[in-house]
Amino acid sequence: MVSIRRFGHPNLPALVMLHGFLGSKDDWSILMPSLSQHFHCICIDLPGHGANHLALTSPGFSQVSAHILAKVNELGVKQFHLLGYSLGGRIALHIAKDFPEALLSLTLESAHPGLIDDDQRDARANSDGLWAKKLQQLPITAFLSLWYQQAVFNDLSKQQKQQLITLRSQNDPLRLSNCYLATSLSLQQDCRNVLSQLSCPCYYLYGEDDTKFAQVAIDWQAQSGQSALQLQPLNAAGHNIHSLHPALFCDTLLALLTPKNPAKEA
Repeated sequence: MVSIRRFGHPNLPALVMLHGFLGSKDDWSILMPSLSQHFHCICIDLPGHGANHLALTSPGFSQVSAHILAKVNELGVKQFHLLGYSLGGRIALHIAKDFPEALLSLTLESAHPGLIDDDQRDARANSDGLWAKKLQQLPITAFLSLWYQQAVFNDLSKQQKQQLITLRSQNDPLRLSNCYLATSLSLQQDCRNVLSQLSCPCYYLYGEDDTKFAQVAIDWQAQSGQSALQLQPLNAAGHNIHSLHPALFCDTLLALLTPKNPAKEA
């Protein structure tokens, strides 16, 4: 088993892709027929997921950021476009904070920049602790059934949820729990100001039906400015855009990251 899969010619610009909690590098496969024509796509299992058995200390953001950068550098890639979904987006923000010179662009999909006060962090720590206990104590399928009942997944059909439960049940609960606790939102730094230290463009993709993260994005841009964070709302989409709306996601991403062809425009 390997923790990295690559698609597209190595001479193309590199695009490092970080999946969300419970996912794996294979979550991005549906996008590869399109994206691999333009990028050397590097899909990585996060710690505790898929074939990546790295155990994180807590808090684990700096550790996982250094781990991912080292993996990418081992491939001979020194600069890259970075895409992160949900947990992967939160980790991407820490990579941007710790290694800003490595980024050609930063694209976040439905990702939280961090909590802003201690009351919010305490509440999230309590909530994440309860979820972690369920993950450690319940059968994995029972945990996943509860997980996908959360409001953020309301756009998923019953059949889609069952497919995810079947797919995600291959993960190891204890490894997932380690990653979940070490990368809790309660431990994440407030990364809103990370954008100010980047010289590359920063994009935020969110589904218009995902009201929570739509508001997160709008509030963040209001604080940072339109030039610092460019929002891309996607119509009729929820939290996980790339999985449920792959063509829309690819078209949007390519429009942002690939150079426009002056000849075509003329």
